[in-house]
Amino acid sequence: MKQQEYTNELIHETSPYLLQHAHNPVNWKPWGEKALNQAKAENKLLLISIGYSACHWCHVMEHESFEDTEVAQIMNNHFVCIKIDREERPDIDHIYMSAVQILTGRGGWPLNCIALPDGRPIWGGTYFQKDKWIQALEAVSGFYTETHVKTEEYAAKLQLGIEQNSLVPISGENTKADPMLMLSLLKKWQNQFDTKHGGTKGVPKFMLPDNWLFLLQAGTQFQDEKILDQVKLTLQKMAFGGLYDQIGGGFARYSTDEIWKVPHFEKMLYDNAQLLQLYAEAYQTDQNPLYKQVVSETVNFLKRELLSPENGFYSALDADSEGEEGKFYVWEKLELKRLLKVDFDLFSDYYNVNSLGFWEHNQYILMRTEENNSFASKHQITFEEFESKLGNWKKLLLKEREKRIRPGLDDKTLTSWNAMTISGLISCYAAFGNHEYLELALSNAIFLKQRLIAEDGRILHSYKNNQAKIAGFLEDYAFVIEAFTAIFEATGQKEWLDEAKRLTELTFRDFYDEQKSIFYFTANDQKDLISRTIEVHDNVIPASNSVMAKNLFRLSYLLEQPDYLQIAQKMLGLLSGNMAEYPSGYSNWSQLFLNLTGDHFEVAIVGENAINILNELKKHYLPQVIFCAGTTENNLPLLHNRYVPGKTLIYICQDKSCLLPVETVEEALELIRKSSPIPKIGQKV
Repeated sequence: MKQQEYTNELIHETSPYLLQHAHNPVNWKPWGEKALNQAKAENKLLLISIGYSACHWCHVMEHESFEDTEVAQIMNNHFVCIKIDREERPDIDHIYMSAVQILTGRGGWPLNCIALPDGRPIWGGTYFQKDKWIQALEAVSGFYTETHVKTEEYAAKLQLGIEQNSLVPISGENTKADPMLMLSLLKKWQNQFDTKHGGTKGVPKFMLPDNWLFLLQAGTQFQDEKILDQVKLTLQKMAFGGLYDQIGGGFARYSTDEIWKVPHFEKMLYDNAQLLQLYAEAYQTDQNPLYKQVVSETVNFLKRELLSPENGFYSALDADSEGEEGKFYVWEKLELKRLLKVDFDLFSDYYNVNSLGFWEHNQYILMRTEENNSFASKHQITFEEFESKLGNWKKLLLKEREKRIRPGLDDKTLTSWNAMTISGLISCYAAFGNHEYLELALSNAIFLKQRLIAEDGRILHSYKNNQAKIAGFLEDYAFVIEAFTAIFEATGQKEWLDEAKRLTELTFRDFYDEQKSIFYFTANDQKDLISRTIEVHDNVIPASNSVMAKNLFRLSYLLEQPDYLQIAQKMLGLLSGNMAEYPSGYSNWSQLFLNLTGDHFEVAIVGENAINILNELKKHYLPQVIFCAGTTENNLPLLHNRYVPGKTLIYICQDKSCLLPVETVEEALELIRKSSPIPKIGQKV
């Protein structure tokens, strides 16, 4: 083993990102009382550097600056240096990202912030080249030494800005959402559509699955073919592009160009979890075999590369291997000719081993431009023969790729991201009826219950090496409640609904502000932050408050808790005034908006054949339906006193009243469709 010249306090951490920096000459410390007390005792500024293991420019800055002894000496002399994994501590990241956005008008990672010994920020930015980093460090340190009073004043103003920044989106009055808002919201969204390449205009292109989940629901509800066509185009183009791993399945984080060709090659669990749900729900509306293929291959990727022996999912795969971005995934023409032999010409036409697929350094990114049936027809081979060849090509290249040096694995397990994966797998089970997806979701849910819920019943955020740590954030509670509710709706197993209810009550106790009708991101007993933030903007991950509001909407009917519904309505009302200005930032809220302003149903199924009927109904795209199924009499409000021995009955309920029960899936679907007239966009309902 190589003898390390330097070792700092990060060597005791479990985060792969922090461990990557454990042998820097910088005296990095983890966030905690020890580091904060040292800064106060020595009257030193805090240098807070935040990143994550799959972040390419984080690695670049480490190599250029944090591994450099000259830079390290300046950092160590003038600052108490703290390194943070943003995925472990999103609460800290929220605060200092907000500060940097106020200071510079932009954010990103690596995130570097300098703060007073008490944690209040005074300066910040993202990536810096070595010379500029040294200049900045010396300038800020000198300013603090020479002008203590001014620095204090500046810190106070910036902290006020951070606190106000978290309140800006909810500054409007608590009003009821106006259905007419949907008209302007969708119109603005459609103006941003890239109707040639899918997604929205501009680069880079992030997938933003929650955006397309909302548009799929809105397009279906309003029978808007333009919106539905854009969803279909986007899903096809993403799956055809280099963004999607054509050989091994799974999606990279985003595309650097408008045609989804060149990705930023890291693969994140949270992206793939949400994309499972998106492609599964799209399949329910349009049985496109491409969607089924994407789901199957992505689940196989998750099992093969991110699933732990304990049934937890790891967080991410790096973009880099052998110091080069994307090296693990791209191919040289000579290599492909050697492997594919007589099939090379056919393969290269299908996967564009040509000027379109060319990337750099004689390397090609595999991408598609044609549907399989048209491609087979063009080459005068049967569809079945081509599908067989395609399967063989993938097996051959996957086996060859396994010989390469793999990208780095971030092998910590995060509660929120695992819960999102459960929800994605449950959507896949609903759409395809594949019990493997359900078993994978249940195994992961059991893992979360056993390993990441503490003895006091509260959730912990992160797990590695048999150690669960960090008090759970609102995102952990919200996504776990969503996942456990989804398991109940898919299986009728009441213990998951009971646990969702218990965690919901805990969330109210620890995170809810009754005066503001909103949830804080951190629990009320957390004391190591300068400010409590409120997360409301949907981004690459939906906002924890929007997820929680949707949870309350569903649980209000499943548990007959009208106060939950009232709170969900209040939460949406607080945000509705901002939604049309920035539709993409409120896509999950917009799904709740559709549920609250359109027709929705509770479908109760009770009897010996309830689960089979439930499975058949859930193969259809019914986002406006809440399901409650049981094989025996039980005390759930929607099932109480509805069990009839020898029969399985389906009740279609709406607005606290139910139609006469029916006994077949066809009759139930007919009643839902008949009772749900399609409104025009903006029509009052």
